[in-house]
Parts: sequence; structure tokens; C-alpha cells
Amino acid sequence: MRVLTQQLNRFIDLVGILCAILMVLMLANVFYDVVMRYLFNTVSIAMQELEWHLFAAMFMFGIGYTLKENGHVRVDIFFENLSVRKQAIINIIGTLVFTLPISYLILSSGYGYAQEAFLMNEGSGDPGGLPHRWIIRAVIPASTAFLMLCALQVMLTEFQHFIGAKEETEQ
Repeated sequence: MRVLTQQLNRFIDLVGILCAILMVLMLANVFYDVVMRYLFNTVSIAMQELEWHLFAAMFMFGIGYTLKENGHVRVDIFFENLSVRKQAIINIIGTLVFTLPISYLILSSGYGYAQEAFLMNEGSGDPGGLPHRWIIRAVIPASTAFLMLCALQVMLTEFQHFIGAKEETEQ
């Protein structure tokens, strides 16, 4: 189980690095847009759309990475005072009851959403915009599948904490 958790950690960390790269690309894109607009009085619809494409991908994949890093908001004044076993139980139950069911709903509807755009060969509604709108729509089910993978990693890690805490209290 530890080997699987380590492999998941490596993969999730790689996606976290991808999110950081997307952030840098987005910043470079915004810088380009600002320079072109204010120094050369020209705009590119495609580059403006690329901004929100990069932001959406960074944000959507960042949700799972943040879950793995335990960076989401919670009521820590109660949680931090609990034992390791109780924290593990809360995290496992929260993942099973909240994260996985809503992720399944988003994944199942997001897949159809992206597939529809692909089959229609949907592009931007604006002249000069980006073609292939299905690519950004595909981020929804892909990032949700990634979130589910991150939820599995959290449950495995918390189960190890639960078992480890049990062993510590018995000794």
C-alpha cells in the first residue's frame, strides 16, 4: 500500500508542477496581451481566450493537488485538537461521502459536455478565437478524474495514519 501511495504522490506532484508551469505561461500570456494592447494598440482574441484556458486548466488540476497537500479550507480549531486516528476517520469519511460522489457526477456529465463539443468541432464564437473548444471542455472530466485519483491517495494515506496511530496506542 505504501508503494502505491508513493507512486500516486509522484504522479500528483508532477501534475502540481504542470500547474505551476501553466501559471507561468498564463502570466507570460497576460504580459504579452498588456504589451500588445498598450504599446502597439492591438489585441488578439485567441491570446485573450488562451488566458482563461490556461487559468481554467491550472485551477481545475490544482484542486486535486491541493487536496493531496491538505491545503483546502477546514475548521482547524476543532480538527487540529483531535487525535490522529479521529482526523484520519474524518478525512476518509469526508472523501467517501463528499468528494467522490460529487466528483462522479461532474465526471459523468463533464465527459458528455466535452464529447458534444468534440463531435460538433466547436470553436470560439469570436472571430479570431481559438478553435477546438473541446480541449478546454475536456479539462473538466480529466481534472475530475485526477481529483478522484487524489482522493484515493488521501484515503490510502489517512488509512496508513489510522493504522499507524492504532499501533502507537497499543505499544
